[in-house]
Order: sequence, then C-alpha cells, then structure tokens
Amino acid sequence: MKENMRKISIESITLHCSTADPNKLEKAVKLLKFITKATPVKTLAKKRIPAFKIRPGLPIGCKVTIRKNTAELLRALLAGVPKLKEKQFNPGFLSFGIKEYIEIPSLPYQREIGIMGFDVVVKLSRPGYRVEKRRRAKSKIGRRHRITKEETIEYFKNNFKVNIEK
Repeated sequence: MKENMRKISIESITLHCSTADPNKLEKAVKLLKFITKATPVKTLAKKRIPAFKIRPGLPIGCKVTIRKNTAELLRALLAGVPKLKEKQFNPGFLSFGIKEYIEIPSLPYQREIGIMGFDVVVKLSRPGYRVEKRRRAKSKIGRRHRITKEETIEYFKNNFKVNIEK
C-alpha cells in the first residue's frame, strides 16, 4: 500500500505567451483568456534590449496560472503535443511549447486572434510542500520527499499516457 504523503498531484499549470509588439500582446491576452477562461496578467521587461526596442517597464508578455480543475485542461493541451522529450522534464516540472494553438483538437480557430503559440509549465507537488512556503515556522523539505525527474516522467506516463522519447 502506498503512503498518503507520497501521492503526487498537479499543483499548477502556467501558460505564457511573449511578444514585444503591443498588437500581438493584445491577441496573446485574448488567446490565453480563450483557452483558460481566466484573466491573464501582463509581464513587464526588466532589461533594456535596444535591438528589439525593449525597455524596462514595457509589457512584453502575458501569463495565467491555473490551480483548480487542471486535469481536463492539461489533457486538452497534451493532445496537441504528439511526443515529449526527456529533456522537457525536470524534478517536479514539465515544460513544453505549443507552436500554434490550432494544433489542440478541442480549440477551434479564432479569426480575431490569428495564429499564435504559447508555453506551458506544469508543476507537481506532494502533500506537505506547504511547510516550505508558509509564512510562520518555515522548514525545508527532505530529500526523500522531493519529486525526482524519474517520478515526474512516471507520473505523466501513468496518468496522461504521453509518449516520451530520449
């Protein structure tokens, strides 16, 4: 019998889209709102990059984090990705990109958005991870309780039936 505290679950899914063009940024906000039904937050530049006409404080992207009802959204997003590479997995994380949102079978083409892509980051956790983030009486998580890369890969193979190549 498996221990309750060793059970792995999805903590959050973050969708991120970045561009320096203000017109494309508005389309990116519409895209993330269309996919998640949640309001995205604009991300601001921190450095000056003259070649791309980026200065500090300029909105260059948007992101949205989903913490509840993540399984159905993740199943839809993974349907648009035929294979995942082993290097996309990290201890407790999975990161992948979707080049065009129309690759996802459940999402129809939206004329006002056009063709855009975005990045997806899935964070896994175990019960008890709160002790590292809480405000009072913080404590470290033991090495045996942390999620390894192999456990992350195994979780997605078992629960989402993804194809993983080396």
